[in-house]
Amino acid sequence: MLRGVTSAGLGSIESEERMIELAAAYGFQAVDLDAAALIARHGVDGARSLLQQHGIVLGAIGLPVEWRTTEEAFRQGLEKLATYAAAAAALGGTSCCTYILPSTDLKPAPFMAQAARRLRTCAQILGAYGIRLGLEFVGPHHLRTQWKHPFIWTLEETLDLIAVIGEPNVGLLFDAYHWYTNELNVADIEKLRPEQIVHVHINDAPDVPVSEAADNQRLYPGEGVIDLAAFLQGLQKIGYTGVVAQEILTKAPPTESPEVLMQRSKAGFDRVFAAAGMA
Repeated sequence: MLRGVTSAGLGSIESEERMIELAAAYGFQAVDLDAAALIARHGVDGARSLLQQHGIVLGAIGLPVEWRTTEEAFRQGLEKLATYAAAAAALGGTSCCTYILPSTDLKPAPFMAQAARRLRTCAQILGAYGIRLGLEFVGPHHLRTQWKHPFIWTLEETLDLIAVIGEPNVGLLFDAYHWYTNELNVADIEKLRPEQIVHVHINDAPDVPVSEAADNQRLYPGEGVIDLAAFLQGLQKIGYTGVVAQEILTKAPPTESPEVLMQRSKAGFDRVFAAAGMA
């Protein structure tokens, strides 16, 4: 598995270029970033060279399509998707991710049909560039009742949606926080095939009842109560070899420098990977 970072949890980092430099300096191997923006500033060859000189690979890009609201917004996003996919592919990327909120103000049945149709279209465009689409189920209990109707928040429901979408390049964005807030265990990971997982996020949870673990109260790996060693061992057992990227969502942005936060991140990764026997 490749150790990776996202911008979430690194504070006020000034640029993606700086994030690449810091990731390399602190022993990370992958960075989730906006490939199209990087290419716009450096060109394809320059962006490739920047990644290569630091020994960094492109992790996942975000899905630039608003698939949850109006058809107009969805269609506008589709106009950007091919550009984003082409940029990621040019830098060796193979993953694009989006999240599914666990409740909605829309009627669930038509929303489910709409989501499947729209995400299928996105997957087909991404597939033309060799990019996979990862869908993230979101587990925290407070979000399950944030809007009027319950929707999707479990692993099983997300796999059902993936089956309905029916495209071979659609799988899971598997996040340790949502694994924890769904009260899943290693056996649930072991039921998966490695090809069902597109991308992985890692983070930790405060020592509060699981039902009170808020989405924006995440901790750095190894600083909380999630059994991240077991999480990593489960992924290793099924043969997952992709990126495990830190994603730390907090109520307020961190005030420490990106250098301090990257060091904190490295220390956390070192602890949990060592505990998993994967140092």
